[in-house]
Amino acid sequence: MPPEAVLLESRAMRDSVMGLGRVGVLDKVKALVLLPDGLHVTTRMVADYFEVGDRAVNSLMRRHRAELSENGMHVLKGSDLRVFESSNVKLSGESYPQGRAHLTLYTRRTLLNIAMLLRDSEVARAVRTYLLDVEEDARTRVEVPRPRQARPAPTLESLDHRLTRVESSLAGIGPALRDLGPVIGRISGRLDRLDRRLDATNRVVCAMSERLSDLAEDVRELRSDPRPLPRPQPRPHRHPGSRPKRRDQG
Repeated sequence: MPPEAVLLESRAMRDSVMGLGRVGVLDKVKALVLLPDGLHVTTRMVADYFEVGDRAVNSLMRRHRAELSENGMHVLKGSDLRVFESSNVKLSGESYPQGRAHLTLYTRRTLLNIAMLLRDSEVARAVRTYLLDVEEDARTRVEVPRPRQARPAPTLESLDHRLTRVESSLAGIGPALRDLGPVIGRISGRLDRLDRRLDATNRVVCAMSERLSDLAEDVRELRSDPRPLPRPQPRPHRHPGSRPKRRDQG
């Protein structure tokens, strides 16, 4: 069995283990709590899993940023950060300082990489031991011939490969969903304005309908009971040159 120090010192050895996609060992050593999206954890959650302080995780991230980034670590900023926080971080129950500029996220694959780098953690040491034991078992395992028609039963390694592929596919969906967030928000605002306009139009149409109904009722009454217009009274005839009599004259 290769010594544990090989994983701590050799990136080539770590890359070889990462290529096997054995992220399932994390849950076998200790229950892993993820964010509501089921894919990521924060720096605080990484520290809780490995039972170390945030400073140890941040120091490890600065020393091995390139390697961890290749294995799923990424930083959210700006609108991507606000969209992700509204749907994930707040639901997780964690508290963070207001107005922070960025948020670092890690996947299961990143945690497996950290377990092979973190020295002062019993949990990380247990993960490395489990990885080495699995590798030793894989080397000494004797394959039993099976009939051609029988399908081979899925092994832990194949299941880990499938889980890794699924996580990679889902990780690609996340940025697309974040890009769709502002578009959906603008469409929702336009639909709200359209609803208000339709409501105002409906009120105008209802008022016009009531007015036309009243006019139709008036027309029906005029047709059923027509009343003749009053005739003008004839004016008294007066002889040219004569003056109208005054009331005080006999």
